[in-house]
Amino acid sequence: MSCADQGATHRRFLIEIVLEIRAATEADRDAIWDIFHAIVATGDTYAFEPEMSRQEALAYWFRGDTHTYVAENNGRVVGTYILRPNQLGPGSHVANAAFMVEPNAQGLGVGRRMAEHCLSEARRKGFRAIQFNFVVSTNTSAIHLWEQLGFKIVGTLPGAFRHPEKGYVDVYVMFRSLP
Repeated sequence: MSCADQGATHRRFLIEIVLEIRAATEADRDAIWDIFHAIVATGDTYAFEPEMSRQEALAYWFRGDTHTYVAENNGRVVGTYILRPNQLGPGSHVANAAFMVEPNAQGLGVGRRMAEHCLSEARRKGFRAIQFNFVVSTNTSAIHLWEQLGFKIVGTLPGAFRHPEKGYVDVYVMFRSLP
């Protein structure tokens, strides 16, 4: 194993050990915006306008019916996720969630740890299932993670997402019960 490989392995190990996931506070807004903007600006995984303003993004991420979380590594926010009811009234027992990991922290297990935390939080809050309404089919790393965590593709929306490089691609609806 080269020194570079050992360093990458070491960093992965450290982030798994020191990662703290907690409820977001007002003080986290700048870090959340930085992550949100970096992810949405690429235009390849979320159906948000790449030019979405900070005010609009944070209003969405901190909406009244939303539980917002951050993942910190040594005091630095490296990821964020939200958990909320997918629908109102008789559909409010099914959760919806969205996840974003800082580009420099991708591939280090942050998304998985946030997803595991989310499943636990959803159960704790009384949700009976989680549904992702709009998983872009080209986001293969996310799809792979969701499937590893027990989510199933329950529907396909043909050509529902306009990818900046690949054109119109499918979108999946993914679902998982929370026993």
